[in-house]
Amino acid sequence: MAIDLTALSPKELDNLIAEAKRRKTVLRKRKPIAAIRKRIVDFATAEGYTIEELFGAGGRAAKAPGRKAAKKATGRKLGKVPPKYRNPANPSETWTGRGKQPRWLAAQIAKGKKLEDFLIRKK
Repeated sequence: MAIDLTALSPKELDNLIAEAKRRKTVLRKRKPIAAIRKRIVDFATAEGYTIEELFGAGGRAAKAPGRKAAKKATGRKLGKVPPKYRNPANPSETWTGRGKQPRWLAAQIAKGKKLEDFLIRKK
């Protein structure tokens, strides 16, 4: 982690130093990872389990029987939405109201029309 110290003001540097000292204190109070890992292994062994049974091979969580695997999150997914606006000159051109306005709509609005003029009326 590289921080450009030359761009920081004296007040920002003091805040950074104070924050670093607080973080260092927190880390110093924590027990070493090896000690915690040993306690976890000892507890699992005492209960009759192995770490592989509990967490799977390589430390990954094992899939419990009868449970579906979690889907990998690849970003925010939105459901499909019906179109709200239609181009009267070309009815095949529609827009849902999400994302950037299509060029045909932006051009019509620039000419003075209102967005409401292009609403698809539900019957």
